[in-house]
Amino acid sequence: MADARMRIAIAGTNNFALLIAHFVVTETSHQLVVLSRQEQPHLAGQGYQVLVVDYEDQLSLQHAVMGVDTIISTVTGPPGLQLLHASVAQKVRRFAPADFEGRPSKRSDPDPLDRGNKIIQNWLDYYRSNIEYTIFSCGVLYERFGPGGLESHRLGLAAHLCKEGDYIINVRTMRACAPIYDADYGININISMISAQDAARLIVHAIDLPRWPRELCMVGDRMTVFDVCRTVEKVRGVTLVSSNWHTPHTLRDELKLAQTLGDIPRQMRAHDHLETINGRYDTTAPGNLRGSQETGDIIPATFEDWLRVVWANIPVSSSP
Repeated sequence: MADARMRIAIAGTNNFALLIAHFVVTETSHQLVVLSRQEQPHLAGQGYQVLVVDYEDQLSLQHAVMGVDTIISTVTGPPGLQLLHASVAQKVRRFAPADFEGRPSKRSDPDPLDRGNKIIQNWLDYYRSNIEYTIFSCGVLYERFGPGGLESHRLGLAAHLCKEGDYIINVRTMRACAPIYDADYGININISMISAQDAARLIVHAIDLPRWPRELCMVGDRMTVFDVCRTVEKVRGVTLVSSNWHTPHTLRDELKLAQTLGDIPRQMRAHDHLETINGRYDTTAPGNLRGSQETGDIIPATFEDWLRVVWANIPVSSSP
């Protein structure tokens, strides 16, 4: 890691943000400030510097980021954009937006899963002579397959895709609804994955890279969607109770039905699975971030090993 001591700001207090903050403190010599909408006495009690900000007040944001070298945001939508504007105004050197799952270059246009990320990317391009930025592409976080899903980590709460079992397979009930086929019925739909903890460590070590490319990809494990389901069966020691294997055609039918019913969560799941087939979450392992000197000592957990740990004491449920 570099010796230069910098002031790093983490925007947000979800579990992923707190993991990043933890590794800034424990694995670097950099100064840390956490930006939060509310007081965080539990963080302050642990020695973290917390600044309360109003994302609708540009002066509040500019004051908070004064003297900051690098901002890593986990705040999406208009608040994330306002944070970017404030960062440019205060001449922050580097900015990483809250855009971690899925590669921007592989997203549909228009993007059905967009939560304001495209607008922020457009502004980042506009500001490219004023601020250096990167997109940290993590593919799929393992936590989507964990107990409680992303929701239990306070991630993806606005996307209708955060609950346990929303993506590919419900590990608790062993029921799969998975996009395993391409248009030619080939079982070669790949996804790249990594745990939130390993992603956070890699992001923190990337702070000291001499240059940030437009995208920094990280892969802990890469496999087909079908093999994801088979790995779950291996770890749980039982076969699937039910399986619904999708093609692009059946997913488009599913999407039309969900739209007719006005079922927004069902629509978003269909969109997410279509995006999976289109390669949104796939990148070649290990990713360009893991190939750097600064991150070479970080060996991410495999999907199977991670599953065994988080589901070790939780039996398969017979509930639907």
